[in-house]
Amino acid sequence: MTMQSSSLQHTVRISVIVPVRNGRLHLARCLEALTRSEYSDFEVIVVDDCSTDTTPEIADRYGARRLRTPRTVGPGGARNLGAQQAQGEILVFIDSDVVVPPETLSLLAKDFSRNPDIAAVFGSYDDTPAWPTFISQCKNLMHHYVHQISSESPVTFWAGCGAIRKSVFDEAGGFDEAKYTLPSIEDIALGLQLTQNGRRIFLDKRIQVKHLKRWSFQNLLRADIFYRAIPWSQLILKTRHLPLDLNLKYSSRISSLLVGLALVVCGLMALNLSGLLRIPLLPLFATLAFLVILLLALNWATYRFFHQKRGLWFAARAVVFHWLYYLYSGVTFFCCAALYFARLPFASEHNANTLTPGD
Repeated sequence: MTMQSSSLQHTVRISVIVPVRNGRLHLARCLEALTRSEYSDFEVIVVDDCSTDTTPEIADRYGARRLRTPRTVGPGGARNLGAQQAQGEILVFIDSDVVVPPETLSLLAKDFSRNPDIAAVFGSYDDTPAWPTFISQCKNLMHHYVHQISSESPVTFWAGCGAIRKSVFDEAGGFDEAKYTLPSIEDIALGLQLTQNGRRIFLDKRIQVKHLKRWSFQNLLRADIFYRAIPWSQLILKTRHLPLDLNLKYSSRISSLLVGLALVVCGLMALNLSGLLRIPLLPLFATLAFLVILLLALNWATYRFFHQKRGLWFAARAVVFHWLYYLYSGVTFFCCAALYFARLPFASEHNANTLTPGD
């Protein structure tokens, strides 16, 4: 469909592609937000990835152009199908659980019009996620913070709210739907491919969208480990390229190592207290305190951000949550690296593509 508005007029034609599977809870809010866009020259394509709920009826209610995948292919494959049918010069990918402000498409159009050398643009979540639970707030605030402090010239791409020139997308072959059949790092892989081919990606920090997803601790761990950390580690090892980008900066790498060392020290202290190991406790306590101080110092700006946004109690819990993230991310990368250099198959790569994604 083409949604009209009387405010801004631009010459570039945009195709908004919304991949969705069983989007009953959030799709209506996503499409409703697009009807309030300040931009006029765009179409909305909803790609239904074999939903079993009322997703088709919701898409039709808002007048979207609806496509259906022949089988469940994941968001990467759904986006590719939408891109094949798109009429716009610019492809804008919006997740079905994302609400965009009215100015979003206008900002994207201006970025491409003013910077002919830009191949892709993306934004971030805003700092007011929809769900009030601690896990949901912390996860989305961390995403917002990392994107807002990162370089405006990243080497990766984000398809939650990201845009790319159709000619560039077609030239790159789209998302790798054969490898990534579930929500994973298909957008990161595409971004790395673009930058390695000399294309420029722009992180526009003015573009901020609201995330409607409710995270639980269980589906967060599953997503972070199986859909992010494992394929991300494998991509890094395969390409032999570890970018200094977003959450892979030196401070994050060092923090992951420090958390691992702190866990080892805690283990030694536990063995000592149980009588299984005889090591003076004072050096262990001093070492642990030193590691904790280093971790707090390296991540002080992050924890100050949480304190400013949600208060002291939230920030204190966020510290523990953040260190847990460093721990399982670091352990995952270490395991992937050990198996890679031992030339052993990593069974979880197959398992990650057969697990059912969280809500």
